[in-house]
Amino acid sequence: MYAVIETGGKQYKVERGTSLLVDRLSAKQGDQVALRAVMFRDKEVIAEPKELERVKVEATVAEHLRGPKIKVFKYKPKKGYRRRAGHRSELTKLEVTELKLQARKAAAPKAEPKEKKAAAKEKKPAAKKAKAKPRAKAKAKAPAKKPAAKKPAAKKPAAKKSAAKKEGSDGS
Repeated sequence: MYAVIETGGKQYKVERGTSLLVDRLSAKQGDQVALRAVMFRDKEVIAEPKELERVKVEATVAEHLRGPKIKVFKYKPKKGYRRRAGHRSELTKLEVTELKLQARKAAAPKAEPKEKKAAAKEKKPAAKKAKAKPRAKAKAKAPAKKPAAKKPAAKKPAAKKSAAKKEGSDGS
C-alpha cells in the first residue's frame, strides 16, 4: 500500500514509515501534518478527487534543516561579466506515520437543513418590520415633501442632409 502526495508543488511516493525531505513547512518540530493525496494504491488504484477525500496521510515533523549550498557562477568571456551567487534550500524532514483509506468520507461540519434556514430567514425580517413601524409613524406626521420637477430631455440637433440630396432637390 502506498500513496503519492503533493506538498510544495512537488509529488512524492510514500509508504508507512517513509521519511522524506520537503520544502520548509510552517509546522513545529513534533507536530502532526496532514498531507494531500494525489493517488492511492492498495488493492486497486484510486485517483478520483471524490474518492481521494477518503484517503488519510499523516506525517510527523522530524526536524527542520537546510540543504547543501549550491554555488552559481555566471561568466561571459571577453566581456568582463562575472556574477557569483549561492543558494541553500530550507527543508523539513517528515516521517509518514499513518496511511489508510477510510470507510467513508471524513465528517464535515453539520449544516442546517434548508427548511430550518428558510424558517430562520422568515422570522428575522418580521422582527425588523415591528421595529420599523414606530419610525414610519413618526415620518408620517412630518409634512410630505413634493418631488422635484423633472427637466425635459435635451433635444438632439437635426441631422444634416447629404450634398447629393440637396442637389437633387434644387434641380426640381
